[in-house]
Amino acid sequence: MPSGFFALLDDISALVKVSAASLDDVPTQVAKTTSKVSGIVIDDTAVTPKYVVGLDPSRELSIIYQIAKKSLINKLLILSPAALVLGYFAPWAITPILMVGGAYLCFEGYEKVHSMFSSHPEVDAESEQVKAITPEELEQERVAGAVRTDIILSSEIMAIAYSQVTDQPILNQVLVMLAVAVFITVAVYGFVGLLVKADDIGLHLAGENYGPTTRKFGRGIVKFMPHFLRILSYVGTAAMLWVGAEIIAHGIPFTAHLLHDLEHALANMPAVAWLAKVLACGVGGLILGFFIDLIVRQVKKVLPNKA
Repeated sequence: MPSGFFALLDDISALVKVSAASLDDVPTQVAKTTSKVSGIVIDDTAVTPKYVVGLDPSRELSIIYQIAKKSLINKLLILSPAALVLGYFAPWAITPILMVGGAYLCFEGYEKVHSMFSSHPEVDAESEQVKAITPEELEQERVAGAVRTDIILSSEIMAIAYSQVTDQPILNQVLVMLAVAVFITVAVYGFVGLLVKADDIGLHLAGENYGPTTRKFGRGIVKFMPHFLRILSYVGTAAMLWVGAEIIAHGIPFTAHLLHDLEHALANMPAVAWLAKVLACGVGGLILGFFIDLIVRQVKKVLPNKA
């Protein structure tokens, strides 16, 4: 009996060691997964600030917090469980879902590029019926719009996160998914909060309570932020096209092989290989977005207009 008891303890100890070794791999998996979704994270970060433009500055952080809270709830309670369940019962569906999301990103990216270069006709104020809306209603509309955009990007993030841990034990899968959800949400919306309040920080530093160097630095922040936000919006659009096209390319054996050959041909120049892949995917995403936009326009023409 004692020998059997000690053998059982040895088995438990071995199991604990294996589990601990497995859990030690979680931070590595989180880091690997986070790098895979960096393009979508950039896009999410670039898109969100526009939802607080024109609103009461004192409400900016509150609005960002509302968006972040709903984003985290969606990731933790809806998207992560959905990815795990779908991956267990229908793993074949992960790639097509990712590709559909990638197509959406290409379409949205093309729409943004098109809006940059298209002329916008002036709106006749007299012929346009203006809808009266309170600041509270406008805030709710902005939050709802931001959450709709975020859930698309978050779906891509969590699906990609799951695709990176399919060969891991179920406990690792759950921990990595939860860690990615929390880390990315905090990182994205923490940075967005800093961005939208950077001009206020600059104005504060430019006050008379600080020395000449600090005041000059504060004024520099105020002047720099509009340009930075504009650049960030361009980066976000480029990231949409790049990430969307790359997701689709990896779901098609032929294009996945072409990307692999491109990276292999430039293996001696990693930076050039990365840039070439990004450019190829960006152009491909723009072309794909153009054709999707054509299809959407034709469908709208065929469908009867709603009264």
